[in-house]
Amino acid sequence: PRGPSYDPKEKRMAVHVEDHPVAYGSFEGTIPKGQYGAGTVIVWDRGTWTPVGDPHAGLAAGKLVFDLHGEKLAGRWELVRIAKPGDKQDAWMLFKKRDAWARPSTEYDVIAALPDSVLAMPLGPVEQREPRGNGAAPPAVDLSQARAAKLPAALAPQLATAASALPGSGRWALEPKWDGYRLLARIDAQGRARLFTRNGHDWTDRLGTLAAAVEQLGATGAWLDGEIVVVGDDGAPDFVALQNTIDSRRNDEIVYFLFDVPFLGGQDLRRVPWASRRARLRELLGPGTPDRIRFSPDFDVPAAQMLEAARAMRLEGVVAKRVDAPYVSARTEAWLKLKCTRRQEFVVLGFTDREGAPGEVGSLMLGYHDEVGSLHYAGNVGTGWDHRTGHALHTQLAQIEVSAPPVDEAELKPGRWSRRAAGSERWVKPELVVEVQYGGWTPEGRVRHAIYRGLRIDKPAREVVREPDALAAPAPTNPTPGVTVTHPERVVDPSTGLRKIDVVRYYESIADWLLPHLKDRPVSLVRAPDGIGGELFFQKHPESKMPGVKALDRSLWPGHAALLVVDSVQALVAAAQMNVLEFHTWNSTVKAIGKPDRIVFDLDPGEGVKWKDVQDAALLVHALLDALGMKCWLKTSGGKGLHVVVPLAPRLEYAPVKAFSKAVVEHLARTIPQKFVAAPGAKNRVGRIFVDYLRNGQAATTAAAFSARARPGLGVSMPIAWAQLPALKSSDQWTIATAREYLSFAKDDPWADYGGAKQTLTAARKMLPSD
Repeated sequence: PRGPSYDPKEKRMAVHVEDHPVAYGSFEGTIPKGQYGAGTVIVWDRGTWTPVGDPHAGLAAGKLVFDLHGEKLAGRWELVRIAKPGDKQDAWMLFKKRDAWARPSTEYDVIAALPDSVLAMPLGPVEQREPRGNGAAPPAVDLSQARAAKLPAALAPQLATAASALPGSGRWALEPKWDGYRLLARIDAQGRARLFTRNGHDWTDRLGTLAAAVEQLGATGAWLDGEIVVVGDDGAPDFVALQNTIDSRRNDEIVYFLFDVPFLGGQDLRRVPWASRRARLRELLGPGTPDRIRFSPDFDVPAAQMLEAARAMRLEGVVAKRVDAPYVSARTEAWLKLKCTRRQEFVVLGFTDREGAPGEVGSLMLGYHDEVGSLHYAGNVGTGWDHRTGHALHTQLAQIEVSAPPVDEAELKPGRWSRRAAGSERWVKPELVVEVQYGGWTPEGRVRHAIYRGLRIDKPAREVVREPDALAAPAPTNPTPGVTVTHPERVVDPSTGLRKIDVVRYYESIADWLLPHLKDRPVSLVRAPDGIGGELFFQKHPESKMPGVKALDRSLWPGHAALLVVDSVQALVAAAQMNVLEFHTWNSTVKAIGKPDRIVFDLDPGEGVKWKDVQDAALLVHALLDALGMKCWLKTSGGKGLHVVVPLAPRLEYAPVKAFSKAVVEHLARTIPQKFVAAPGAKNRVGRIFVDYLRNGQAATTAAAFSARARPGLGVSMPIAWAQLPALKSSDQWTIATAREYLSFAKDDPWADYGGAKQTLTAARKMLPSD
């Protein structure tokens, strides 16, 4: 059940079942619930096995030894029976024998590294991809290129070159790209350790307890190379937490991942091939190594597989290293960094004050160097920091302020800057480096949907260049078993280049958030067979076959065709395969189809309405509902407006609920006619906002939370807290390219209490003015 492990210390339970036809070996798909072996089935590995000794005798004796020759598994394995006479199950233990293929689980987890179907992503025999010989011991460490040398007082690190793919030649190994700070440790002949950043700054005093842990390794005459990180609660590196830990001088949470050893024991190992340096480092980090010092694992797997694993772990990417390359104190192409998220460093060119808080940064102007060293403007970032960080950035930037922009003013297009007041755009010396996550680049060379991730005090501004974009996620034909994605590279949104596979991947990755909003609700699907520029149409009934999308009992809505429900990952992916972009749901569930359990107020701005007016309108709706004793929650529409959602106990039928919502909107329109209008139609809401109450009638639907929208940019309807509203830049602030990453960093669920609010309209209906 847990799968195999290459670690001989890991014993995995296995159960002997009845014989199956050999033809079953190629079966993949979903076995229906209630049937034998129900669930999703993939072919995880394939190949041949060679018994050691008589397999029939071994099976009878309860000890079966064999060699595997697969695309993922290789080497010698053993099955040992642990079942006792009379046990209902014939239970065994599977474990790896110690040979050239054995690897510690801390270094390599074959299940995590290679989780997909081998039929969908063939790898070829592992023994050809990664020849390790058939001896019982790993290859010897080759230190023939090492030489005795005096330990240098300083050492510049080897740096990786940004790349979009691996070269077609050479042998490469892949390491995780840790989201932290590069750190080198110098250990003198007496075993005393000093810690240095990549720029040569001595951080020993800052990281005193970590330096003490390095000294416990017992090494002398050494330079160790690695990355320091703080691991978050979700198991992924947390860059912001690392910064906070360093700034506060409380560094016990910092973990030091070591990946190279240029010097050790008075020997210069820089000419030693990478693979042998790594083997020597592994020997150094043996039993007794402090928990804070860890060996950074490497994997000999296809880059696409490793990138997928990195995406699943929410890592920044991977670093590919030639196994035969020396260590060079420069940026080389023997180390390549391949990113799976759009994220890089930028030079700060200037800043603005935050409105209403002149001591805090409102936005940062970003830049990068070209190949000849000239600076270029790359757009702005205005989110990602809290009040404390915004104040600290403001203080730091004000100290390096200058009178003119550090880039050619021709790049700052006329009208680009807001001239609220003289000096609102404040320029600085291009010295400060920040890390920014972004959704992509515009044709003008500006970052889209940028989010600040932190200062990079370990990287000099002169090294900041525009890096190759993140590698697109591979486009397998069956991201979810049972669903084949056709034409995955077809562009759905020409304005961004987002493809069909991007939509499929988004819905697959967002399932845990989206499915609770679809559960047990009739759903309408917005399909775009020719992309958002072509004809869009609604599908409410089972006209097309989509695996996992279910038809409801026709009696729920007499006189109409059966309604649809989407309640599984397979259904989401199958719908996306059929070009579904949007999921819209009823206000009631199947259990009480005629009694809505929510009211939706859709703030729909007319022509000429500014975004600030939409924000103000949402606050006014909130205030009115609050006065009526009704709690409400907020989400973006993903288009132009906002959705204010009021949960209800399903007691009233649709007619009185819709009447109440209409009365609320009419009251708003009478009270503030310059801002609100109660009549639908584009002509009626020019310069004003129509709060759409029509979505509260029976069979009316609203775009579900986390649904994409069939508009340029493919914005997403995102639940947010009311406190987030003032900083919200637009309703489509999050898109399918940025929403999943945003949720990965979100600390709290702004709708956590939504499900527990079982409100009624009894008091509110009496309180609402009738004229």
